[in-house]
Amino acid sequence: MAPKVLVSDKLSETAVQIFRDRGIDVDFMPDLGKDKEKLAEVIGQYDGLAIRSATKATAALLEKADNLKVIGRAGIGTDNVDKEAASKKGVIVMNTPFGNMITTAEHAIAMMFAVARQIPEASESTHAGKWEKSKFMGVELTNKTLGVIGAGNIGGIVCDRARGLKMKVIAYDPFLSEEKADKMGVQKVELDELLQRADFITLHVPFTDATANILSRENLEKTKKGVRIINCARGGLVDEEALADLLKSGHVAGAAFDVFKEEPAKENALFNLPNVVCTPHLGAATTEAQENVALQVAEQMSNYLLTGAVENALNMPSVTAEEAKVMGPWIKLADHLGSFSGQMTDEPIKAINILYDGVVADMNLAALNCAVVAGIMKKANPDVNMVSAPVVAKERGIQISTTNQDKSGTFDGYIKVTVVTDKRERSIAGTVFSDGKPRFIQIKGINIDAEVGAHMLYTTNEDVPGIIGALGQTMGQNGVNIANFTLGRADVAGEAIALLYVDEPVPAEARAKLAETGLFTQIKPLVFDVA
Repeated sequence: MAPKVLVSDKLSETAVQIFRDRGIDVDFMPDLGKDKEKLAEVIGQYDGLAIRSATKATAALLEKADNLKVIGRAGIGTDNVDKEAASKKGVIVMNTPFGNMITTAEHAIAMMFAVARQIPEASESTHAGKWEKSKFMGVELTNKTLGVIGAGNIGGIVCDRARGLKMKVIAYDPFLSEEKADKMGVQKVELDELLQRADFITLHVPFTDATANILSRENLEKTKKGVRIINCARGGLVDEEALADLLKSGHVAGAAFDVFKEEPAKENALFNLPNVVCTPHLGAATTEAQENVALQVAEQMSNYLLTGAVENALNMPSVTAEEAKVMGPWIKLADHLGSFSGQMTDEPIKAINILYDGVVADMNLAALNCAVVAGIMKKANPDVNMVSAPVVAKERGIQISTTNQDKSGTFDGYIKVTVVTDKRERSIAGTVFSDGKPRFIQIKGINIDAEVGAHMLYTTNEDVPGIIGALGQTMGQNGVNIANFTLGRADVAGEAIALLYVDEPVPAEARAKLAETGLFTQIKPLVFDVA
C-alpha cells in the first residue's frame, strides 16, 4: 500500500504534485490545519503530515497519530511542532533550513536602503501631495562601513551583497575564523570595535543566552553617532526601549526592524518614530522562498517514506533502523562530548578531530560525526541539527577529521573529541557502559569516570587540599544537591579537575563564592540534553 500524506497547510500545487509523481497518496486540505478537532479526527489515517505554521502538531494531536512517521515543515521554524512528543511517538520532524536564506538576506539589504534614503516616509509624504524634496536627505551606502553581527549562512550572503555595493564590511562572529573571513572579503573584529566603527549595523544571529540583548543600552551607547541599525534576524537581540531613546536623542539616525521582541507586534517603542522602518516579519515572504521550501519538504518526506533516507531531521540521526538500535547510546554520547566541547570553547574553532576506538570504530561514523559537530555548534546556533551542522561547520571553515582504530585500552570502545583553536586544543573522551549510559572517561588527558547529568559544574584547580570541602560546603550553603561527584588529576600537586552532577543549575552566587576562595582556575556551569 502506498504511503499516505496529509497536506494541512497552504503548500504549492507543484509540491503536492511531487508527492503524486513519487507514488504517494496525498490529500491536499490547506485549511484543515486551522481546525484542530477535525485534524485530530483524521490524523490517524496518515503516514506523513506536511505543514507550514498554521498547523499545530501538539502532544494531544500526536497521541491520535498512530500511523504517523514523519512531519515535514516547509520552512525553518518548528515552534508549532512538539518535538519531544514527536520523538516519544517515533515521529521524525523535518524542516527546510536553507530554503529562505537568500530571501532573508535580500530583505535586510532592502531595509538598509529604505532607512538610508527614508523611502517609506518619503513615499507617504508624496502620496499625500506634499512634495517635501528637501526634507528627506539620505545617505549613500557606497564606502560606508557595514557591521555584520553573525556571519553564518544569511549573514554571509549579506556580506557578499554589501561588498557588491562597495561597502566596507566588518564582522563580529566568535565562530568565524580569520581564514574564512579572508575568503569572504570581510574584516573580523570584536564587538566593541564593530560598534565604534560601523555606519550601519545588521544582525544575523539566532536568539540564544549569548545573543539575547546583544545590542543592550550599554552597547548601543558605544555606537558611532549617526549609525543606522537593521534587524531581520530575531526579536530580543536589541533593547528596543533603549534604541527608541537613542533615536529620539539623534544618536542613532535610523532603524529598520522586521522582527520584534513580542510578535505579533501591535505596540512597540519603535513605532511611529522618525526614520524607523518596520515590517511584519517578512524575511522569508517571497514567492521563490515559499516555493523552494514547499518543494524541498515534499522531496524530503517522499525520500523518507519511500527509501528511509533522513534529511534535515531535527530529532533523529541519519541512520538506518537497524543501526539505530545499536548506535543510539553512542550517538547520545557523541552529542554530549560535542556539547561539552562547545560549551567550553569561546574562541573560533579551526578544527574538530574525532577518534573512534574499538567497537564504535565499525559503526556509521558519518552519523556519529554529525552528532559530535551538532553538539559543538548548538552553543552558537540552537537550531542546528545533525544534518545541517556539518554544512554550518564547513561554511565557517572548520576542518573535521576522523580517525578509527582497533581496541587500544580498557574499554571495548570509546570516542575522543579534540577541538582546536588558535589558542589551545581541548579534548574529552567518553564511552558507553553495558547499561547503555554514556560516561565521560577523560578530560584534557586526565582520567575520570563521570555520569552525564542535565546540569553539571566543571572546575579546574591546582591539586591542593580543601577542594572537596569548598565544593561541598558551597553547594550545600546554596541549596544545590550533588547527585554525583568526580575528581581527577594529572600528577600530585599538578592540575586537577572536578565534575559535579547536580540536581539543578548552580546559581551565579554559588559560583562567585567558589571564585572568592581563590582555589579554582576555572568554574564552568554545563547543561546537557539527557532526555
